[in-house]
Amino acid sequence: MWPVRRDLAAWAPEAVLGVALLLAGLLVDLEPSRGTDGSTLLVLLGTVAAAVLCRQVPAASLALVWVVGAYQLYTATPLLAVQLSVALVAYGCARWGDRWVLVASALSIPAGAAIGLTLVARFDYFPFEEASRTRRIVNLLQDLGLTGLVIVLAVPVLVLAAPWFLGLVVRLASRARESRESQLRAEEATVRAETETAQAREIARLRDDQTRLARDVHDVVGHSLAVILAQAESGQYLPDDDPARLKQTLATIATSARSSLQDVRQVLSSPDSTPETRPLDTLVDGVRAGGHEVVLRELGTERPLPPDLEVTAYRVLQEMLTNAVKHGRRDEPVFVERHWPDDALADELRIEVRNAIAHLDEAGNGLGLDGMRQRLDAVGGRLDVRRREEEATFTVTAWLPLGPR
Repeated sequence: MWPVRRDLAAWAPEAVLGVALLLAGLLVDLEPSRGTDGSTLLVLLGTVAAAVLCRQVPAASLALVWVVGAYQLYTATPLLAVQLSVALVAYGCARWGDRWVLVASALSIPAGAAIGLTLVARFDYFPFEEASRTRRIVNLLQDLGLTGLVIVLAVPVLVLAAPWFLGLVVRLASRARESRESQLRAEEATVRAETETAQAREIARLRDDQTRLARDVHDVVGHSLAVILAQAESGQYLPDDDPARLKQTLATIATSARSSLQDVRQVLSSPDSTPETRPLDTLVDGVRAGGHEVVLRELGTERPLPPDLEVTAYRVLQEMLTNAVKHGRRDEPVFVERHWPDDALADELRIEVRNAIAHLDEAGNGLGLDGMRQRLDAVGGRLDVRRREEEATFTVTAWLPLGPR
C-alpha cells in the first residue's frame, strides 16, 4: 500500500497543478466542435491524476500512466495535449521515487517509445487512420525507412528522458546535501561529546584533588593535634619542682605545632606536588615525646622507596599512630612493626600498629580507615583491620608493593 501524507497543506502545490491541468485539458482537448466522449474524459482525468500524484506517491503515478495508456489504446482514444504532463511524472519518479520506482520509470521511457513505434510502423492506431495530417506525417516517416523509425523513437524518449534525468540530478544533489548536513551534525555531536567528556574528566580530576587535599589535611592536622594533646596532657602530671621537664614538654609541643603548620602550608600551597616527607622514625619519636610508650620493631633490610610509596607509607603510618594515640590506652605501649622483605621474590613492605583500647566498640569508628584504604589502593596495596576482644587490642596492618629487588 502506497504511503500517503495526511498533511493537507503538503498537497497544496499538487492541488494547484491539478486544477491548472484540468482547466487546460477542458479548454484544449474537450472543445465542443471536436465532440467529447466518455473515454476522452477518462484519459484526461487519469492523466491529471497521475501528474498530481507524482511527488507524493510516485509509484501510483507511474502505474496510473500505464493504465491510462493501455485504456487509451484499447478505446482508440486520440492523444491529448494534456498528456504532455507525463513529463512531470517522469521527473517525479526520478526525483522522489524509491529504488524500484526509479528503475521502473527509467525502463518505461524506452518501453513506451517502443510501443508507439510499433503502432506507427503497423499503422494500427485507429485515430491515425482518421487524421489526414497525421497520416501524411506517418507516410513521410515510413518513406524515410529506418531513419523515420529512429526519429519516431527518439522524440518521445527525449521528451521524457530530459525531465527524468533532471529529476535524477536533483535527487542526487539533494542526497549529497543531506549527507553533508548529516556529516556536519555528526561532527558537531562528536565535538560536543568530546567537550562533555573533557568537562567530566576535569570535574572528576577536581573532585579527586579535593578529596586528596581533604585527606592530606585530615592526616596532618589530626596527627599533630593528637600528639600535641597527648604532650599537653602529659604536662599535667609533671612535678612542680621540675621546671626543666616542663620546659622540654612545652618545647616539644611548639616543635610539633610548627611542624604541623609547615605541613599544612605545604599541602595547601602545592596540592599537585609530591609532599616532602621525613623518615618514618620521626613519627614514632613524636608519639614518644607525647608520653606514649612505643615499641618499634624493624625486620629485614630497609630499602629506599619511590616517592609515591614513600608518601603513602608515611601518611598511612601517621594515621595509624594518630588512631593509636586518640583511642589507645596511655598506660599500655603501642607496638609498631615494619617488616622489609629479605627474600628476593618478596615484594611487599608490611607496616603494623597494635594498641590496647579500653572499649572495643570504639575501634573501627572514625579512625580514618577509608583514607588509608584509598591511599593503599592507589599504589596497589591493601589494608587489614582486626579487633581482638580477648586481648582488647586493635591491630591495623598495611602492605605496600615494592617490586623485586
